[in-house]
Amino acid sequence: MDEVASPPADSSEGSRTDEILVLHVDDDADFADLATTFLERESDVFETVTATGAARGVELLAERDVDCVVSDYDMPGTDGIEFLDMVRESWPDLPFILFTGTGSETVAGRAISRGVTDYIRKGGREQYTLLANRIENAVEAHRAEDRVYEAYRAIETAREGIAILDADGEFAYVNDEYADLYGYEPHELTGEHWERLYREEDVSAVYEDIMPTVQEEGIWRGRTVGKRADGTTFVEDHSLATTESGGIVCVVRPAAESDSTT
Repeated sequence: MDEVASPPADSSEGSRTDEILVLHVDDDADFADLATTFLERESDVFETVTATGAARGVELLAERDVDCVVSDYDMPGTDGIEFLDMVRESWPDLPFILFTGTGSETVAGRAISRGVTDYIRKGGREQYTLLANRIENAVEAHRAEDRVYEAYRAIETAREGIAILDADGEFAYVNDEYADLYGYEPHELTGEHWERLYREEDVSAVYEDIMPTVQEEGIWRGRTVGKRADGTTFVEDHSLATTESGGIVCVVRPAAESDSTT
């Protein structure tokens, strides 16, 4: 038997965003079936597809949207670490758990150096509880990283200038559009204080009028005058909003009727 998949969820229940598709690779098909049964008893979020070798495992990864790989180590032909290397070539961040009964500290060390997510020794039924927990934790961490990455991608490609100030008023993040509005590269603003982008006569107004509103209401929208690297100024539509960590998200675009220079 080369592949066994648990039945799909009843479509009448609707789409479930918390489902986890696990690819279990083990040359012992009977053990793979047993592991599938125990895993799916641990949590109804699991759907498991199995393969009895690394080559079929790679095929399934290309065919299915797998959330986590669980692999044995001691397999004929291609062992678990060699399979890990194959996976990492095309799926460098996919959670990969080595689940083996014949491993050693040397094997664990090799797996860690090759980018394994976790290493668990096979054992009694309690090991399936541990395995289920480790899978869920690894997948949630991976999904959280994906959400952060997508958010930053959206910011990077936005037409608006977007920056994040830390609690001290220094730029923790600046997208290309934001830096370009002021005539800088993003790295030239990161770590600098926001005062660098305003005329001296405007700084006090920001402290006295704008910042108190942001702190009290959590948001401020209006127009300010930005100062470019070459000393010229432009009128900007400006939005500020506080973050949970005490920082501020800044969104800026040139005002339509701005003359752009003074």
